[in-house]
Amino acid sequence: MSHRRPGGSGGGARTLGALGLMAAMVPVNLALTATAALRGARRASAPPRPGPRRTVMVSGGKMTKALQLARSFHDAGHRVVLVETARYRFTGHRFSRAVDAFHVVPDPTDSGYAQALLDIVRAEDVDVYVPVCSPVASYFDAQAKEILSPHCEVIHADPGLLAGLDDKHQFAAMAAAAGLSVPDTHRVTSADEVLAFDFSRSARPYILKSIAYDPVERLDLTPLPRPTPEETHRFALQKPISEENPWVLQEFIPGTEYCTHSTVRGGRVQVYCCCESSPFQLNYAMVDKPRIEDWVTRFCLPLDLTGQVSFDFIEADDGALYAIECNPRTHSAITLFHDHPDLARAYLEDGVPVIRPRPGSRPTYWLYHELWRLVSAPRDARERLSIVLRGTDAILDPSDPLPFLMAHALHLPALLIGNLRRRAAWVRIDFNIGKLVEPAGD
Repeated sequence: MSHRRPGGSGGGARTLGALGLMAAMVPVNLALTATAALRGARRASAPPRPGPRRTVMVSGGKMTKALQLARSFHDAGHRVVLVETARYRFTGHRFSRAVDAFHVVPDPTDSGYAQALLDIVRAEDVDVYVPVCSPVASYFDAQAKEILSPHCEVIHADPGLLAGLDDKHQFAAMAAAAGLSVPDTHRVTSADEVLAFDFSRSARPYILKSIAYDPVERLDLTPLPRPTPEETHRFALQKPISEENPWVLQEFIPGTEYCTHSTVRGGRVQVYCCCESSPFQLNYAMVDKPRIEDWVTRFCLPLDLTGQVSFDFIEADDGALYAIECNPRTHSAITLFHDHPDLARAYLEDGVPVIRPRPGSRPTYWLYHELWRLVSAPRDARERLSIVLRGTDAILDPSDPLPFLMAHALHLPALLIGNLRRRAAWVRIDFNIGKLVEPAGD
């Protein structure tokens, strides 16, 4: 919903307003769910693909990308165990026909997180664990891999490699050492380092980026230096830069931004998609960029990586290509595989030729995001309508309609009520991730 940061007592009124709007939409949600269910009832269900039935545990149950993977594993004949933390225990996705069991686990930062995952692996006889994790959780899932691996396969990078990929400065150094193009990137630990930086080393401006994921600060693309050194220093002082919380100064390259998702086994890319991107991504449509796919393939192979990696790229105005960061976790663009019969196989088996979204597959969107855009910018109504008509809602599936109803009638209202009780500030509702984006959140 709103992208504005709430302030003071107005936050409570805004939360109540959001609750009121969601309550008013319940009849619409019921109608959409019922219509989808009727459409699904008329479809012949596809038989499960041949092969051994495995039990797959998927974390991050609140996120649409976890729902997509659960559906893909289920449709391939596998058993799915979905897990999520207590705060998001009312996720609408637990009601999916694709979910055979649902478990609540401690927060990933809790010392008992890895043991809780292991207890579920043993109780449910899990064969494969596919983390669908937040930026914070990705590190703890990598640590958990060490105790889970004797009991099940874990599709996630090892702790050391994950830390390097997730660190914007280390990633840039790794790519440059492999002869792959990245922007000029420098680690800084204080505002004074920003002030002392030699901005003349590039004809382009620089931007400050937090190495640790920050859902709010990542949207700030203020070019540096500012008109005067004093203004540059003042701007840097506003950021929480410290030795414990380092940032990077990265060359800002004008051009078209792209995001990718890759699922990799033994260094071989087996799942790949690429989309035009933006700082706050809401729509996904496959685009063919062979040079980007080649960059990803060349980077992953020598690492012998098994896991999920998402890269962001800039294609400069002069045609040059730069990777600007790596996020070693599932990308929401995985929703583009909503109708691909081989996604589960590409996750679970070695030697699968790389799969991409099917030609003609419909782009994905989130209806409530489109409704908010329509309300906030009515002049773009034609574009919003075109997106809805050409695409498919990433949550609402005619063969599995209940998650859509429960996400909007239970899960998100429960989060708003909890936020009201805690009197916590929030920036926006993210229907894709299934959370309220909070300042300094995950």
